[in-house]
Amino acid sequence: MSTPNTKRDEVERFLDKDLLPNLRSTLSEGESALSDYFRDTDALMDSPVAWQVENNADLVDALRSLFQGPAGLVRLRLWMLFTLVGQGKAFLVREELDQLFYAVRSEAVDSVIKRFREAALLTWDDSLRQHGLTPMAQHIATMLTPVGQPVHDELAGLLSQVVGADQLGTLQGNQVHMLQAQLLRLHHEFADAIASGSEFRLREARKRYDRAARLIDKASDTITAIISNARGQRALEQAARALGLAQSRLLAMASQFNRALQQVDRQRVTLGTTGIASTDVKLWLQTQTHLERLAEVALHRPVALAVLAPHEMLDVTEAEFERDRPEALRFESLPAAQIAPEGDLTAVALPQELGDLSALLAEWAQINNSPTADTEGLALRTVHAALLADADGQAARYAQVAYKAQLLPLLGDAQAQDLPGATGDLARQPWRLQWHNVLTPLAHPAISHLSSGQLEHLNATPSPEHHD
Repeated sequence: MSTPNTKRDEVERFLDKDLLPNLRSTLSEGESALSDYFRDTDALMDSPVAWQVENNADLVDALRSLFQGPAGLVRLRLWMLFTLVGQGKAFLVREELDQLFYAVRSEAVDSVIKRFREAALLTWDDSLRQHGLTPMAQHIATMLTPVGQPVHDELAGLLSQVVGADQLGTLQGNQVHMLQAQLLRLHHEFADAIASGSEFRLREARKRYDRAARLIDKASDTITAIISNARGQRALEQAARALGLAQSRLLAMASQFNRALQQVDRQRVTLGTTGIASTDVKLWLQTQTHLERLAEVALHRPVALAVLAPHEMLDVTEAEFERDRPEALRFESLPAAQIAPEGDLTAVALPQELGDLSALLAEWAQINNSPTADTEGLALRTVHAALLADADGQAARYAQVAYKAQLLPLLGDAQAQDLPGATGDLARQPWRLQWHNVLTPLAHPAISHLSSGQLEHLNATPSPEHHD
């Protein structure tokens, strides 16, 4: 059996000669300084992070006390610390501690409470006989909050820290650098997934990418504010610029994912008319625990070699030679010049009903303008008379009546009056249309009912009874 001195000699043989004197002093004294491990102490003095670590020596010592010892005991201390901070009281008597930790053995509770008091996480008031939580305990519990919460995406935690620190005005460059490093790591993972060509890895990475893109989109305003407000702070300004570059590179990967997934979709094969694709086969194979058993039945049925007879090969060769093939393109001269045929530009003829309706309204207007006409009796004309006028001595068809009804709103239209041709002639007729909400039954072969209405001549003044 080896002695403690023998084990110490074995350890010293594997240690660096430069660190051995410091280690011996550490083992003898039990404590060491950060500068004992540096060859150049000037580099230590120039590092702001090292200065912060030395400045927070009490916090470091409290964390050492909290995490020192067996793994189970460290977990117990963390659980009791989170329970104390989360119970909502700053001071607790012994009975309240016993109620909180009733399920823990009393000697374990006493050991942890003693460690908390030694690490300045708890105070003891002898006069009031109660324990009190210190600000350091609350600070450490805040630092270790992710330990007591469900595991989420690391990007969400870092983004929440950066956004919260920016809102409170306590944002520092190292927090931005940690977020930048997380974005670069995600970019590397997504690039590997795209390069792998694996459909399942691509789809899983695409889900994570979509979550990351949504988180970045929600925090984009804060990131933009950090980049724009970082002037004057060199470290923060450099970190903000690097963060913006990492953000743009990550968001630009959406098109790469789309191209990779489209390539996977093109490579997917459907097995006949069954509707089963190669992706379904892969998923099924992943559920099988013993893939080697699938080949046992196949090995019992060896593949037979099919040999073609020589005469069959000759027949196929002759048919291939005799097969019609397109002839090669031959040189052809350009065709001779020809005289272009005479063209005839004709306009599309308008329906006859348009001209008939315009002629009828013009005839009615001429009658009203005659000196012997009874203007009071002819100033108003019914819509029925205009729509149901006989065409070539025959009753108007339904299509003709419907077409005329669509033309009546053109009467008095300001834009249509400027048009040339039959449409403008109809719009310039001195008549105005007024429909009523009453259906009038008709004794007509094609139309049973028609909305009542009237046409009013503009150049005549009808009597009051006609308006009524």
